[in-house]
Amino acid sequence: MVKYDTSLRPWLIRRLEQIDKAEIVAGIPCCNSQNTISHVVKMVSEGLHRYFADKRAVIIVSDGGSTDDTRELARQVTTLPGQERIVTIYRGLPGKGSALRTIFEAARRLDASACMVVDSDLRSITNEWVEHLLTPVVKHGYDFVAPIYTRYKYDGTITNNIVYNLTRALYGRRIRQPIGGDFAFSGQLARYYMNQDVWDTDIARFGIDIWMTTSALVTGYRICQSRLGVKVHDAKDPAAGLGPMFRQVIYTLFSLMEQNEMFWKVVQGSEPTEIYGLADGGEPEPINVNHAALCRSYREGFDKFGVIWRKIFSDRVFAAIKRTAERTNAEFIIETSDWVEILYELAATFHQWPANRFKLLELATPLYNARVASFMNETRQMSSQEAEAVVEHQAETFERGKPILLTHWERVSGPVPEDDIVQP
Repeated sequence: MVKYDTSLRPWLIRRLEQIDKAEIVAGIPCCNSQNTISHVVKMVSEGLHRYFADKRAVIIVSDGGSTDDTRELARQVTTLPGQERIVTIYRGLPGKGSALRTIFEAARRLDASACMVVDSDLRSITNEWVEHLLTPVVKHGYDFVAPIYTRYKYDGTITNNIVYNLTRALYGRRIRQPIGGDFAFSGQLARYYMNQDVWDTDIARFGIDIWMTTSALVTGYRICQSRLGVKVHDAKDPAAGLGPMFRQVIYTLFSLMEQNEMFWKVVQGSEPTEIYGLADGGEPEPINVNHAALCRSYREGFDKFGVIWRKIFSDRVFAAIKRTAERTNAEFIIETSDWVEILYELAATFHQWPANRFKLLELATPLYNARVASFMNETRQMSSQEAEAVVEHQAETFERGKPILLTHWERVSGPVPEDDIVQP
């Protein structure tokens, strides 16, 4: 594996030296985003001109080697006065983390005081997003701004059922979208990110969003949230395409738990995080989710991995897992209290399982599918706003159940023997 001491190509280093300084860096990590990249670049440019025209800005499109017309289309967008636009292919491990490393490094070289990043697949971004992300940094001295979106109830299932709950319970702050993808941060925090020795690890491939959020939390940077309104992007049906993302995100989450063990063990309860930005929007456009496929995936997972699940989980939790497998689709429910114990016991097993960790999370993927199917049954007749109350109740249950995690985390037991792992 080739290791790079910089993600910037030589021509880009020379270009940044020519620019010398900029007050704002706006980054757009992308790969094969030809259907949306023009709109995203245009909205970022318009927002910088409309709200921060007095500040020199550089827009950086950090591409992962797109094979479509993403880069060409990004170059064709006419940016507004006072802005530089750079389109580059980053160097390093393939993944969003490497794309953001380029943006962090550019911000450091340009001595930027404020930065923002937005995903390249956004369809609902407006120029107001630029104001609502950057204003807390530029005018109020915050170091990290996380987004709050109005989302359809079945969009963001990994966030709703896993990431929000664990981040809140572990680190004691209510950050609704820890992996939202659209953030702002100070130049000081960008330099901190850049200086961390993670760019030859899996952080460079995936999990960068939760790493950024968690790092800001545990290092004491000032954090707030900003409402951005409705988020419309290239959402995926959890039944069809979110298994790999689940494994990638939860691997990073659990790894960060090990790194920050001394921090989160003493945290009790949670505090609200200040919110800026737009008022909540209306009902977002729905996303079609194949509920039957989620249920079927879980039952197939139980048939394949049930013997191992019995060894991984406590008797009480395994009994709940088994009951769910026996239910019809219409009655398919994993109780919130059971889901809390499943995730906490899974985290403890990951902690004590030094090898085959990706295999462990592959075994757990059907459990995530089951929780999404259960959430759909619970909220089927609810609006997205009403379903949000269910998410909040779930997060509160994770907080109250944290002693379960502490108990299992400290248990003395070995991992399931490698010979017992069922090959898919």
